[in-house]
Amino acid sequence: MLDYETLKVIWWVLVGVLLIGFALTDGFDLGAALLMPVVGRDDNERRVVINTIAPHWDGNQVWFITAGGALFAAWPLVYSAAFSGFYWALLLVLFALFVRPVGFDYRSKLADPRWRQSWDWALCIGALVPSLVFGVAFGNLLLGVPFQFDDTLRASYHGNFWQLLSPFGLLAGLVSLSMLALHGATWLMMRTEGAIAQRSRRSAQVLALLLLVAFAGAGAWLKVGSIQGMVLTSAFDAGVALNPLDKTVGLANPGWMGNYQTYPLTALAPVVGLLGGVLALLGASLGKAKTAFLGSSLAIAGVICTAGFALFPFVMPSSLDPASSLTLWDAVSSRTTLVIMTFAAGIFVPLILVYTLWCYAKMWGKVTPAHIHGNPHGLY
Repeated sequence: MLDYETLKVIWWVLVGVLLIGFALTDGFDLGAALLMPVVGRDDNERRVVINTIAPHWDGNQVWFITAGGALFAAWPLVYSAAFSGFYWALLLVLFALFVRPVGFDYRSKLADPRWRQSWDWALCIGALVPSLVFGVAFGNLLLGVPFQFDDTLRASYHGNFWQLLSPFGLLAGLVSLSMLALHGATWLMMRTEGAIAQRSRRSAQVLALLLLVAFAGAGAWLKVGSIQGMVLTSAFDAGVALNPLDKTVGLANPGWMGNYQTYPLTALAPVVGLLGGVLALLGASLGKAKTAFLGSSLAIAGVICTAGFALFPFVMPSSLDPASSLTLWDAVSSRTTLVIMTFAAGIFVPLILVYTLWCYAKMWGKVTPAHIHGNPHGLY
């Protein structure tokens, strides 16, 4: 039977895996929708873009829903504090995501060009907002979120939405936006041909360069900038449930870089992120769609792991009261809850992987304007 400390680490890893799974799958359909006005010059071409992602986008949302459910069940204090601190940002994401199913279903119901163009822009904005806000949220985790707990562990938030849009938060948002748009561009390179594929290839080249510059810039900012990282300065038994306030947290500059010295293998994460961006750039430049897609996938995994490893063991740092910062050791549910969740994850996560791969295998192939012409009513 797994001990409590091991279960805490397992669920830190699993939440990370779910976030990476969401970014890899839903990332390309967000990116493709975001690029639709760029790579699709007329109605048929934009329908091609939509039909490369329409059969999969709702299944990809399973990763997002599962990650949210896991966060609620495994880290209830993080869930409550995050929804207090990021309430308006998450509400903005939610309303942006509402546009997607309506847009996919109703966009081609009428032949009116104004109707279709309006939905095309709605789908683009519905992809842009989450792609940007997710990165801004991660950036604010590294800056620290202005919340604190009282003696009864009630969280209070002392910030507002506009404070999230700090220069570093926007830079992190640019990393996320360029990363997911790049993933969408490499996806379209694989699933389309002709002019759309060529425009996607050129977009991938620009986006790969933008990602490399933004990601390296964010790392340099953390390394030499004024952002204060955090370190645990008091020892505690990670195998028991703790009061989050029963610890001492110190500020260190650059504290977020400490794990890369303590655990040298974690330095592979930013290396993978940078090499993935380079591989995507090379693949796009050479017209190798699968290579470019592999590169964008590696970049996503590397970028997310870089943020996670830098924060470890913190999950949600507090800039207002460092002692209220939540870590994977003291923000979790009971041992019994984690045991039940682990067994459930062991059963259902492989099932999700199997049916997801089966769906992609069955619906794989190029989508072309001729294919759209031949199925005027059977496709989106």
